[in-house]
Amino acid sequence: MAEEDHRRSIAKAFPVKPKLKSTSNISTAQSSESKYWRSFKTPKDLQIKSLISSITSISFAPTTPHDFAVTHSATVSIFSSQTLEPKATISSPFTDTATSVSFRSDARLLAAGDLAGSVHVFDVKSRNPLRRLRGHSRPVRLVRYPCLDKLHLFSGGDDAIVKYWDVTTETQLFNLLGHKDYVRCGDASPVSDDMFISGSYDHTVRVWDIRVSNSGSVMEINHGKPVEDVIYLPSGGLIATAGGNSVKIWDVIGGGRLLHTMESHNKTVTSLCVGKIGKEGGEEAHQYRILSVSLDGYMKVFDYAKYKITHSMRFPNPLLSVGFSPDGSTRVIGTSNGTLYIGRRKVKDSTTEHKLGDFVGLGSGVEDEPKRRALRPSYFRYFHRGQNEKPSESDYLIMRPKKVKLAEHDKLLKKFRHKEALVAALNGKNPQNVVAVMEELVARRKLLVCVSNLDTEELGLLLGFLQRYSTMPQHASFLMGLARKVVDMRAEDIRSSNELKGHIRNLKRDVEEEIRIQQSLQEIQGIISPLLRIAARR
Repeated sequence: MAEEDHRRSIAKAFPVKPKLKSTSNISTAQSSESKYWRSFKTPKDLQIKSLISSITSISFAPTTPHDFAVTHSATVSIFSSQTLEPKATISSPFTDTATSVSFRSDARLLAAGDLAGSVHVFDVKSRNPLRRLRGHSRPVRLVRYPCLDKLHLFSGGDDAIVKYWDVTTETQLFNLLGHKDYVRCGDASPVSDDMFISGSYDHTVRVWDIRVSNSGSVMEINHGKPVEDVIYLPSGGLIATAGGNSVKIWDVIGGGRLLHTMESHNKTVTSLCVGKIGKEGGEEAHQYRILSVSLDGYMKVFDYAKYKITHSMRFPNPLLSVGFSPDGSTRVIGTSNGTLYIGRRKVKDSTTEHKLGDFVGLGSGVEDEPKRRALRPSYFRYFHRGQNEKPSESDYLIMRPKKVKLAEHDKLLKKFRHKEALVAALNGKNPQNVVAVMEELVARRKLLVCVSNLDTEELGLLLGFLQRYSTMPQHASFLMGLARKVVDMRAEDIRSSNELKGHIRNLKRDVEEEIRIQQSLQEIQGIISPLLRIAARR
């Protein structure tokens, strides 16, 4: 009785699968996050923007409606986040190419640098220039406002100097020295207005604290390649650096410890930004991703919590800059030829969706619908009500499990007809199914019983299968052991049948050929290994 209960407990109501899986089968199913990023599309009535020259910088306003500014040629263009059309152009004070742009925390002022070595401050609404900060002897590549401080900003340039400015008086408060090559990027700390970072072509990222400015940078991190961009992650304790074809995550609180290196780009990574994904209140609310763009034309989305690439998108031009709106609705990418790829994600507004019945009797002028007769248990429709209703977003859905279609050998296994299941799998000529059935029979301790009960024709099917697939690497260890047992158990039947002898001869020939191939490979490895060791020493 106990054995019968054990048999029933292992009965399969679903298809058996082989334990040994080939590594070449890669799932191509599109993940939910990949669908999320593909939902950022350019509206049909908005063509791809083509500006005058390379788009070197993109900055989103911190406050709603989150307009964004881009630098190209000797111009700063401000785009509306609602229409995605240009709403303002600033070009009059620039004497050379604009390189970097940054909004103040209240989005009322805008600062931008240029190749002439100046930092310009504008009023966003009137577009009037308010301040011009002179002090850099070489082109300015970095301009940033602190997260909340409205009176100061910092800048960096090709003179390898980082400057901290008092905007109201147009004076520089600190000259921050330490870099030995061009300063090309930087970012302000999200948790302290006194701290910021800068990246340079001397391969280093320096962390500055203006409260201890006299002692130089408070931390130095070596990226290993010229640093093209560096950003703080939202927690303020981690930073991401881009240089060469790699993006690296560093723990600033832990003393500048390297946490992870992402090397999925083929060319230089030019720009980074942080994007918040998911719906407010949903499962993915407040999750952040790093967006990186490169000269290879790819935009990569990196989940730095799990250290994996979650999405990749190809564009036809080398990419120089990327920006993502704080509300997660707009993604902007700038290219080397002046093309601006603007993607907008549609967000459903549940407050605008009303049914006609919501307005009945409220004086809206909508006529009352004819009243339907109330359903009662005596009506047939009472027991079918609601079956065609579509679920709303707030409904919890319980999906019916899909009915599994069982193959013939799976049906026979479910009925404990073990020998018939093995023969059915052998006739199916699918090696994956045959191996899966054999492994299931091993688990049930019935495989050798089935082999002993096979007639001559069925034994020929089994020996033919072993001859064809015993030398395959993914099945060799299992099938070779089975082949030895089959030969030992059915030796008399094999001697009495010329057909079975032929299968054994073929199996022996294939095994000997596989052994010769393996020996040849080992000889080649013995020749190459010393050469590789010598080359490594040089």
